[in-house]
Amino acid sequence: MAATQLTAPSISARNLPSFEGFRPSTVKFASVGPLNVGSLSRRSFRGLVVKAATVVAPKYTSITPLGDRVLVKIKTVEEKTQGGILLPTTAQTKPQGGEVVAIGEGKKLGNTKVDISVKTGTPVVYSKYAGTELAFNGSSHIILKEDDLLGTLETDDIKDLKPLNDRVLIKIAVAEEKTAGGLLLTEASKEKPSIGTIIAVGPGSLDQEGKRTPLPVSSGDSVMYSKYAGTDLKGSEGSDYIVLRVSDVIAVLS
Repeated sequence: MAATQLTAPSISARNLPSFEGFRPSTVKFASVGPLNVGSLSRRSFRGLVVKAATVVAPKYTSITPLGDRVLVKIKTVEEKTQGGILLPTTAQTKPQGGEVVAIGEGKKLGNTKVDISVKTGTPVVYSKYAGTELAFNGSSHIILKEDDLLGTLETDDIKDLKPLNDRVLIKIAVAEEKTAGGLLLTEASKEKPSIGTIIAVGPGSLDQEGKRTPLPVSSGDSVMYSKYAGTDLKGSEGSDYIVLRVSDVIAVLS
């Protein structure tokens, strides 16, 4: 069956459904050539959905996470650079850390009950796209599973992060400045390395009896890891780090 062809100049704003804040007008789209709508699907537009934080009404004075979930009060976004320059909202980095303010009762592995491994008051770093954000008591919070916590961090320097469970903290190797033939590489052409040195390891994953299984790597090991795994983080000294599961470490280099 032939695909339907639409030519952009033939589309007028008068033909579009009305949305709040917009009125039909005679403005027409600039010509962009034929558009094959047969190749588009609902999936093409999923990335346009905007997630908003859930607002908890003031009548609720406490939140108790269930199971192996934790409630984290999100660290305030930096509004200025270290030099004191005020950052616009679009340039402020979304924080990935905060303080645990409530924990669930834990989970069961087989017949064994396992408690949450972090306590209230613990500063943590969590996966960027995990959990459900909510506004509560005038502050931003996030509720997520314990397994979405990357580690605990008592300082402001990511190199001091202590990974949780089966995760490891790796300092990423510096990208090559030259090709094998000696040509200098521009920043845009430098390939992101997937090699680094393990800085810290977690205590290991839990088996069905609730016992920890030690990780097969140690601090100081040079390793290669899956290219698109983990969560990238920036250290205070400017170095690049990554936190990932040990299953994403594919080789030890020596």
